[in-house]
Amino acid sequence: MTGGLNYDYSVFIPEFFLTGLVVAVVALDLYVPEVKKIWLSYVAAAGLAAAAAISLAWINKETDFARIVAIDNYTTYFRVFFMATGAVVCLASGNLVQDKFRHPGEYYALIILSTIGAVGMAASRELMTAYLSLELLSFSLYVLVSFGKYDPRSNEAGLKYLLLGVFSSAMFLYGLSLIYGITGSTYYGVIADGLSGNTADFSFALLMGLVLIIAGLGFKVAAVPFHMWTPDAYEGAPVAITAYLSTTSKAAGFALLLRLFGGAFQVVHDDWSWMIAGIAAATMLLGNLVALQQHNIKRLMAYSSIGQVGYMLMGIAGLSHDTASALVLHMTGYMVSNMAIFVVIIAWYNLTGREEITDFRGMRERAPLLAGVLAGALFSLAGLPLFAGFVTKFILFQAVTNAGYFWLAGIAVVTSVISLYYYLVVMRQAFVEAPPEGEETILPVPMLMNGLAAALMLGVFYVGLYPQQLFDAVDNATSFLFV
Repeated sequence: MTGGLNYDYSVFIPEFFLTGLVVAVVALDLYVPEVKKIWLSYVAAAGLAAAAAISLAWINKETDFARIVAIDNYTTYFRVFFMATGAVVCLASGNLVQDKFRHPGEYYALIILSTIGAVGMAASRELMTAYLSLELLSFSLYVLVSFGKYDPRSNEAGLKYLLLGVFSSAMFLYGLSLIYGITGSTYYGVIADGLSGNTADFSFALLMGLVLIIAGLGFKVAAVPFHMWTPDAYEGAPVAITAYLSTTSKAAGFALLLRLFGGAFQVVHDDWSWMIAGIAAATMLLGNLVALQQHNIKRLMAYSSIGQVGYMLMGIAGLSHDTASALVLHMTGYMVSNMAIFVVIIAWYNLTGREEITDFRGMRERAPLLAGVLAGALFSLAGLPLFAGFVTKFILFQAVTNAGYFWLAGIAVVTSVISLYYYLVVMRQAFVEAPPEGEETILPVPMLMNGLAAALMLGVFYVGLYPQQLFDAVDNATSFLFV
C-alpha cells in the first residue's frame, strides 16, 4: 500500500499468464515445423483454460489495484467467461486456420490479447482504464476480422469495421471528456458522488456526455442505429472470428455497460434510461425483422445477435441488481447457445466450403450430431422450453416487467415469436430438404468438433433445466456493482 492505494501486482496473475501465452504461441509459430502448427490451437486453448482455473483463486476475494481495477466476484465471473469462450474459439479454429492462414501464431495471439482487453472492460473502475481495455479488444478484432487477407470480403469487412470503430471510439472518448469536465474525476465512485447533487448547472453537458458514451458503446454491442458494421463484418470475417464477434465482443460491451452505468451513472438513471429503452425497442424490432430476409447463415446470425442485444439492453434500461443479474444470466445462456451454433457452422464450412442457408440441405443425413446440436441451439435462441433461452428470457423479461417496462417486455415477447420463423427456415433445410444430388454420403466430421458441439449442447440443457446454481453465482457477482 502506498498513499492509500493498493499496488499489489499479484491480482493480475491471470493476465500476466495470458501475456506470456501470447509470447509462447508467437514463438512456437516461428520455430515449429509447418506440419505441427495445428497444435498451436491446443496450446492456446489449454493456456486460456489454465488462466481461467487460476482466476478461480479470487472467488469471494474483494480487492483492487490503485482503485482503477476491481478484483471481485464480478471480475472473476467474466475472467472465467471470456477465457473459456476464447478457449472454445481456439479449438474450433484449428482446421480452419491450418487450411486458410499462413501465420496461425498471430491469429491465436490476437484472440488471447482481445481476451485480456475484455477482462479489463469488466474489471475497470476508472474511465481511461476502461477506454484502453476497450481499444485493446477493438484493435485485436479489427485485425482478426480482416485476417483472410486474400479474401476480398474479409478485407472489405475489416476496413468497414475499422473505420466505423474508430469513429465510435472517438465519440466514446469525447463523451468521457465531458463527464470528466463535469465531475473533475475519471473514477466511477467519484463521478457518482459528483452527480448525486443538483445537476441543473451542467444538465446539457451531462446529457451530451451520456449520449456520446451510449453511442460509442452502442457500436461495440451492435445496437440500432449503430449496427451498420455487423452484417458485413460477420459475413466477411473468418467464420471462427464471426463466432468470437457474436460472443466475447458483445459480452465485453455489456460487462462494461453494467460496471460503468451501475457504478457511475446509476444516480442519474432517469437522465439516460429513456435513451437505452428506445434503443432496445428499435434493436429488437430491426434485428428480428431484417433477419427474415437473409439467405447467408452468417448474416442471419448477425441480425439474430442484434435482436438478442435488444433483449439485453432492456436490463440496462431498468438497471438494478435484479435486472443486472437477469441480464448476465441471459447473456451466459445466449453465449453458450450461440457458440454451439457456430461450432456447427464452422464444422460444416470446413467440410463443404459453403455458408448459404440452402447449403445446409440434408445435414440430418450427412452429419446427424451436428444437425441435432444446430436444432437444439436454435430452439434455445428462440426461447423454447427445456433449453437455456427459455428460462433466461423468462427471468429477464420478468425482471424488466418488475422494473416498470411493460411495453418493452411486450415487444420482446412478440419479436421472440418472430425469431422462431427464421430459425425454423434453417432447420427446414437441415432436416426436411434432401441433400444435393451426388452428396448423400455421411461427412467425416472431426471428433473434436463433434465433442465441442455435444459439450456446448449439454451446457444449453444444463442452463435450461438446472439454472439455480448459475443464477446464484451471477446474482452474487452482480451484487458488487451496487455497493
